[in-house]
Amino acid sequence: MGTFRYADFAPVRRFQPALAMSPDGATVAYASNASGQSNLWRQDIDSDQATQLTHFTERAVRNVAWSPDGVRLVFTADHQGDEFHQVFIMDADGGKPRALTEAPNVQHQLGIVETFSPDGRFIVYAGNDRDPTCQDVLVHDLTTGDTRRIVTADGYHFPTAFSPDSRVVGIVRANSNTDSDILVADRDGSPSDEPRLLSAHDGEAKHEPGPWKPDGSGLFVLTDRGREFTGIAEFPTTPAAFDWFEQPDWDVEQLVLSADGETLAWTVNDNGYSRLQVRRLPTAEALAIPAAPAGAITALCISRDGRRLAFLLATATRPAEVVVMDLVTGSVRVLTDSAPPALRAVDAVEPTLVQFGTHDGRAIPAFLYRPPGDGPFPVLLSIHGGPEAQERPVYMYGGLYQYLLSHNVAILAPNVRGSTGYGATYQKLIHRDWGGAELGDLEHAVRYLHELDWVDRDRIGVFGGSFGGFATLSCVSRLPDLWAVAVDIVGPSNLVSFVRAVPPTWRRMTAGLIGDADTEADFLMSRSPVTYADAIKTPLFVIQGANDPRVAKAESDQIVERLRARGVDVRYDVYEDEGHGFTKRANEIQALGDAADFIGSYLDPS
Repeated sequence: MGTFRYADFAPVRRFQPALAMSPDGATVAYASNASGQSNLWRQDIDSDQATQLTHFTERAVRNVAWSPDGVRLVFTADHQGDEFHQVFIMDADGGKPRALTEAPNVQHQLGIVETFSPDGRFIVYAGNDRDPTCQDVLVHDLTTGDTRRIVTADGYHFPTAFSPDSRVVGIVRANSNTDSDILVADRDGSPSDEPRLLSAHDGEAKHEPGPWKPDGSGLFVLTDRGREFTGIAEFPTTPAAFDWFEQPDWDVEQLVLSADGETLAWTVNDNGYSRLQVRRLPTAEALAIPAAPAGAITALCISRDGRRLAFLLATATRPAEVVVMDLVTGSVRVLTDSAPPALRAVDAVEPTLVQFGTHDGRAIPAFLYRPPGDGPFPVLLSIHGGPEAQERPVYMYGGLYQYLLSHNVAILAPNVRGSTGYGATYQKLIHRDWGGAELGDLEHAVRYLHELDWVDRDRIGVFGGSFGGFATLSCVSRLPDLWAVAVDIVGPSNLVSFVRAVPPTWRRMTAGLIGDADTEADFLMSRSPVTYADAIKTPLFVIQGANDPRVAKAESDQIVERLRARGVDVRYDVYEDEGHGFTKRANEIQALGDAADFIGSYLDPS
């Protein structure tokens, strides 16, 4: 496959979507795998040098929060990708982390907006220790060491943040992927006290947490109530109608407010590209800010005085980096440099945003990456996970796209029905229809490629992870004549066994999102790739993490066993110390490098 190996395109470091800024706005903390594992780091904004704070080899840091006095950091970490996140606390200057939770089979989540109370005495987090199928909200007193459970209601709850007086906690209750509610609960309340519902509504509507208003009278909330797209609304804590603050024609994503209550910043997902916006309160005056490179912002935080923003920004031609924007001077500083050697020697390819028609007349958006030259070129159809997620114009799969492009393999990455970012109606089309109409979208993606005069019709491959892996298996089992090669990473193969084995907190939602394994087994099997395994003839590579809590290893085992029983050659690699994806840099480079070589051996055998 030419001069460069996949490893030459792998970023120097990968980041978790976790970012925190010190109260004085001088330092950021982030989680990266520069050490080989996802560890906690801190870096002064005016420095090129970062300091590693944790030294885990088997745990992966997933999230982080900075105390209001700047002295301590709280973070979560899991073990070998098992997603049983534990809560740790440590000095912000370094030292040994101390575990605040030590329940090896329990999931814990920090506050979505903020974890520390404004007075610095308390932290809030969620856990499913009381009932594996529910997620409660707990408040830990850092002074006394006591932990109080403030929400034990049936359901899947996440804390958002403490009110400005540190006495009330905002909460989001997830009813499904497209329906959620905002509640508030007293910090000192009894578990039997019912949290107060702020977002009573009919039908389905998302209500996602934002920061508290500076006077504590309510919260900023991201909601799509009565709309296709998510806007910003102000919800009071007393019974009253909410007020819209911002209603763009695309989804609002990250939303942050400075501690002084004067600077509100957010991102808008415009066709996959993040647009950053800032306003001064209370006048809502828009602030002129420098334009960021075209890409996606996956984490956003703001200094207490509202002067600086820090965010993770990835583009199609450069890996994610920590970026700091000074809103006073207008300066923008890229704090990290994760560019791999190959990017300094080749011209990376920007995608083109395209659309293609599908079987029911819908227009399917997609990112098309074309190598330079006339062709004909082979193409890899890359299917994102979720399915309620979105292909974005970022440095995908640790440089896999750019590696393949450097060897004249094009990429088509569609956002098939069910993808987020294109309105509530489009997202809901996948509900209870896995392996249904979206398979038609993928077939029409190939028809679209066949219409392009620079595409080699006989060399089209398919690739995906998680739901994308399921879709890959659906493609090769139910559309078997279209593919030259396929790679499935942690993809379900049997929807009945998949639904029965998902994490306990997901089980209450799966019937509405996928189907009921007890009452609809025949329906789910009719949509399962394993049912059609005898039709598979495409060269197939399956990659699986042994500790995957979302898609159990048995899902990959089933499809591999069916193929091997027929004498079909299928490559199957299991990573014993990984889960749903990769936490160890060496494993990720090995797995994706092997996938790249496998794809190349069929699409570009030269």
